[in-house]
Amino acid sequence: MKKLSVLSLLIVVLASAILTGVVYAQDELIQIGVLQLVEHAALDAANSGFVAGLKDSGFEEGKNIEIDQQNAQADQANLMTISDRFVKNKVDLILAIATPAAQAVASATTEIPILVTAVTDLVGARLVESNEVPGTNVSGTTDAAPIDKQLALLMELFPETKTLGIIYNSSEVNSEIQAKQVEEEATKLGLAVEKGTITSVNDIEQVASSLSSKVDAIYAPTDNTIASAMPNLAKVTEEKKIPTICGEPGMVKAGGLMTIGIDYYKLGYQTGLMAARVLKGEAEPSTMPVESLKDVDIVLNQDTADAIGYTFPESILEKAAIVYPE
Repeated sequence: MKKLSVLSLLIVVLASAILTGVVYAQDELIQIGVLQLVEHAALDAANSGFVAGLKDSGFEEGKNIEIDQQNAQADQANLMTISDRFVKNKVDLILAIATPAAQAVASATTEIPILVTAVTDLVGARLVESNEVPGTNVSGTTDAAPIDKQLALLMELFPETKTLGIIYNSSEVNSEIQAKQVEEEATKLGLAVEKGTITSVNDIEQVASSLSSKVDAIYAPTDNTIASAMPNLAKVTEEKKIPTICGEPGMVKAGGLMTIGIDYYKLGYQTGLMAARVLKGEAEPSTMPVESLKDVDIVLNQDTADAIGYTFPESILEKAAIVYPE
């Protein structure tokens, strides 16, 4: 009788633990692989937002999911090695953060569901057939910048601008796409364009210095190489007293002058919600339209303005969502 009572009590305790989420068998956890290209503010924010989006949808680390977080440190070999490892480990879903990471995982598997974020153009990167109907195992969110609004802000604050410089890594597909878009928009505004291309962080200061002697302002797109070393660019532009308009807010925080851009945490969060739908069996990447954020904010850097001898108009300061340093 005593043995029976103990056994009954044990059953009750275990049942209670399971119902309250205390006990989870390791092999029951959903396996998610996250491949981030490199560390910088925008990608870090997207990563955090993704995890939060999953959690708010009922998928929490250590309870019903296990997340394998990997950073490739902007190395192509690392991208391929990590992608192959995810496939070998048969993870249930992959998140790729930034275009090169997305291309790497997409080349490694056509079967595992892939969600991507911080990718400028999924069609241009050959990740999907169309944004409306991806037609592959890939979907996610785009961080395409509102370039028209960004250049309009530049011309509003610096109407004397005649020549615009664009600095970017020519080996990043997303940067090539943006550079072309910036040139098209600049031409519409009657601006001449000078391009300065880099291949690594080590090129930034030299290329920026050369570019600064030819232009009135510099545009830095959401280029992962530049974003990861934005202070290098800011050092030159501050010395040359050249205004920089950036592709995203994190680059402004790191020394750029201004932008109109999206919140990458919110972008990642939106991607997490999409991933949750896939995990719940409510949707498949092949038929899940690519999503984007509609809301954009004006973000300024007062320290950078002071360094180049510029004073923001009160009208712009009033409209700004963030003025660094906060």
